[in-house]
Amino acid sequence: MNSGEYASATGQADNGYICRWNVAESSFLSPQNAKAHRKSMKHFVLFIAASAIQNAGYAAPTGQDEPLTKRLENGLGRTPALGYNNWNNGGCTHATADAALKVANLLISLGLKDAGYQYLNIDDCWASKARNSTGHLVADPSKWPQGIKAVADKVHDMGLKFGLYGDAGIMTCAGYPGSQGHEVQDAKTLASWGIDYWKHDACYLPCATGGTPPQCWDSRSITKEYYATMREALAGAGRPILFSMCQWGRDSVWTWGKDYGNSWRMSNDIANTWSSLAEIAANAAGMAQYAAPGGFNDLDMLQVGNGGLNENEERAHVGLWAIAKSPILIGTDLSKLKQSTLNILKNKALIAINQDSLGKAATYFRPSGKPAPVNGRLYPYWAGPLSDGVVVGLVASDGAATLAFNFADVPGLGSGSWNWSEVFTGTTGTGTSISAALASHDMRVYKITKAT
Repeated sequence: MNSGEYASATGQADNGYICRWNVAESSFLSPQNAKAHRKSMKHFVLFIAASAIQNAGYAAPTGQDEPLTKRLENGLGRTPALGYNNWNNGGCTHATADAALKVANLLISLGLKDAGYQYLNIDDCWASKARNSTGHLVADPSKWPQGIKAVADKVHDMGLKFGLYGDAGIMTCAGYPGSQGHEVQDAKTLASWGIDYWKHDACYLPCATGGTPPQCWDSRSITKEYYATMREALAGAGRPILFSMCQWGRDSVWTWGKDYGNSWRMSNDIANTWSSLAEIAANAAGMAQYAAPGGFNDLDMLQVGNGGLNENEERAHVGLWAIAKSPILIGTDLSKLKQSTLNILKNKALIAINQDSLGKAATYFRPSGKPAPVNGRLYPYWAGPLSDGVVVGLVASDGAATLAFNFADVPGLGSGSWNWSEVFTGTTGTGTSISAALASHDMRVYKITKAT
């Protein structure tokens, strides 16, 4: 690697906990048990370099990539989705009508709806274990006694949107019915229920090494055709439904996802640790060029509020997801949120950066005299264009540090004086450079505009 460029990480990524299904015992694993179970598995995701990131400017698509102007245009996902997903908060146990309505009320009472969080998404385990006699998906009557539509209607009446989870394979990761062979039927069912968001997982799909395992980590295994089928089914369902593709970065989805979905998971599942979120963010830096209105790299659900991160790390977690233009889906018990966590989630200036109409993701830049980025390690310096300026992120990735840069080194800026405001502290200034003393794993996010 040349000193002035950075190639996105390539190698093993085993600190997630994708395994929700115990292959040997065919039993559901909680997120906590799955995290322990993964340590005995040798799976990995191959992250292929999307492009080099030049210290003189933002990465551009290679000549082999399709033009980014050709995207899935279903009128949805013009900015990254903001909302809630129940998986990191109890998994299957919270895939119920009662839990969904409690979350809806909390999103409103805590001011999260007013801050922009609009999607209330239920993950795996909401369905019955078998389809009905006509082949339709059926909500588990013990969990949804009045059915899905009744809950979706109530959520809509609250000014929120409602999402569900499914799978491109023969079963979901937890062993419920998948959509393979039923895509058109399922899409019409979702539309009839008033669903606004569909997360489509990738368990139990054919693997290049043979069979249809719960998860296939062979990089040669192709998922395009399955996601294309569901894309077309949703397009013909008669209702706008945001299509969230979740196949863990398999077969370099970031290079083609723009034509298939409104977001695509670019990594393994996030764990409740700093190392996990740092690895995901480091890989996302090499995929920034693929984000644009209509389709975004999905860095996975948030882990803030779940006890594994301190306040500094929670700030960096949400800050990195925001400037990388990832969907931001809260995944914790909202009734137990600390005020510090709630303040981070509701930060208006940070949300505005994530929701900027330009839709361009930040990536690494290298200030003059600073070491070059290293494959697979989170780099402290980030920058990206906004519709009315530039965003710069500084993250103390390896411990307490004083991070400094000149505006002349930032792509999209240049010499001269610039105005800046920092989203977490509210501080503002004008000048030609910035220096910040940060505690370990803390972050600052600056919006920079031309000085008048």
